[in-house]
Amino acid sequence: MVKPTLAAFAERISNSKLGNSAPSGFTPSVIKTEILSGLTVALALVPEAVAFAFVAGVHPLVGLYAAFIVGFITAIMGGRPGMISGATGALAVVMVALVAQHGVQYLFATVVLMGILQILAGVFHLGKFIRLVPHPVMLGFVNGLAIVIFLAQMSQFQITGADGAKVWMSGWPLIVMLALVAATMMIIWVMPRITAAFPAPLAGIGLVAAVVIIFGIDVPRVGDLASIKGGLPDFAIPMVPMSLETFKIILPYAVILAAIGLIESLLTLNLVGEITGEKGGASKECVAQGVANTVTGFFGGMGGCAMIGQSMINVKSGGRTRLSGISAALFLLVFILFASGLIEQIPLAALVGVMFMVVIGTFAWQSIKILRMIPLTDAFVMLLVTAVTVYEDLAVAVVVGVIVSALAYSWQNAKRIHANVHTTPEGAKVYAIEGPLFFGSTEGFAEVFNPEEDPKLVIVDFMNSRIADQSALQAIEDLAGKYEAQGKEIQLRHLSRDCHKLLNKAGQLMVDSDDDPDYGIAVEYEVRTGQFGGGH
Repeated sequence: MVKPTLAAFAERISNSKLGNSAPSGFTPSVIKTEILSGLTVALALVPEAVAFAFVAGVHPLVGLYAAFIVGFITAIMGGRPGMISGATGALAVVMVALVAQHGVQYLFATVVLMGILQILAGVFHLGKFIRLVPHPVMLGFVNGLAIVIFLAQMSQFQITGADGAKVWMSGWPLIVMLALVAATMMIIWVMPRITAAFPAPLAGIGLVAAVVIIFGIDVPRVGDLASIKGGLPDFAIPMVPMSLETFKIILPYAVILAAIGLIESLLTLNLVGEITGEKGGASKECVAQGVANTVTGFFGGMGGCAMIGQSMINVKSGGRTRLSGISAALFLLVFILFASGLIEQIPLAALVGVMFMVVIGTFAWQSIKILRMIPLTDAFVMLLVTAVTVYEDLAVAVVVGVIVSALAYSWQNAKRIHANVHTTPEGAKVYAIEGPLFFGSTEGFAEVFNPEEDPKLVIVDFMNSRIADQSALQAIEDLAGKYEAQGKEIQLRHLSRDCHKLLNKAGQLMVDSDDDPDYGIAVEYEVRTGQFGGGH
């Protein structure tokens, strides 16, 4: 029941503002929409990149360069047109320890290695394992990131006090800030009802910024965060010792960053795919992210990955092709080189309003309604992933969600093992096994039998069962040993040819049938050589 809900959520977003499919061709109208969408994304990228650079403990331009390079390369060769990548907070919180201990040059070297690892993940098609992420985890990821985006905007409601410390706004400054945020959100909500020719988020930013600048309203602006003026990024090999010691320092960080970056990118890829009606592209996205980060490391950037907030802004503004992502990156570079003075005048309230609308559109509100309708385990996983995403990070949340879902699935299947028992006219006792036999159900399997009281001939029929792993094979071996110790004969029927090869002693007890099943078993090498721990 969860899967249709996510699809319905994506379809609702798509139908409400975007249309149902990507543009069929680059007509003048489509090109205008794509470019304006890219401009909207670029404006939203500036404060995010600066803020994440501060989190990582590096210069704001390091974050801006990463947003430009990663965004540009992934827009050209990524697995999902319309998806936006750049510097992200999920990576920044990992980088801060590395920068604090070893300096920014080690960060650049780490980003290069991170990119190489991501390229290898794409080459070996490791991105396909994202399909193992259940839909309750996906919903938890969506809701968790919506909350994270919301909480990230709270820092914009802080000002520097007399002692240099950050304090919360109050009084008239807070009222003005909230009014401008509300005005931006109202414009974004109303604009699509007036015209679809202009992206609503861009209209909200432009109109509110114009009011603030014309009337000289004293509110925090982009320039209050930091100056974004700079030149073109320069190519430079990271200035770190080329030694094994350096490799030992950067490798753990590179592995963590690569994993977090790919998880967030691939989950965002799936979410955007639900909205745009596209599938696939996981391996291509891994390679694109890897190439982007490798290049970024050589040009003084902090690396990055897909950004769900900016991706949602893009698709909601009509961006469906690679042109919107490319435009966003190029606009960002133009801001850095030529338009920093103008961009720094944009009120933060306008950008906060845009992000609040992203939160409203990203959060899967229907997931709240279905909590009582779906299995308790799915509801628990959804809430767990949401909580861990907020309080820890995305990678940990997804891993925890997948593990809990897998354990719950294993437990449910473990309880399915049972046998239908009957006696043949000849006096043989037949156990017709029902349910999968694997590590979680071996104990229940053993409890089905009674070697001491069974007759001389026992038949175990696996027609409606399936042998899944080494634990299952060992359980069959152990069962055969128990009946042998009682001086009784046991026959095994309807086991696959794979089982015939892998079973050691019990294999001699199999009865071949024309209707034996044909399936493979996921077991370790030692099982394939017949070396069982039980000594049979």
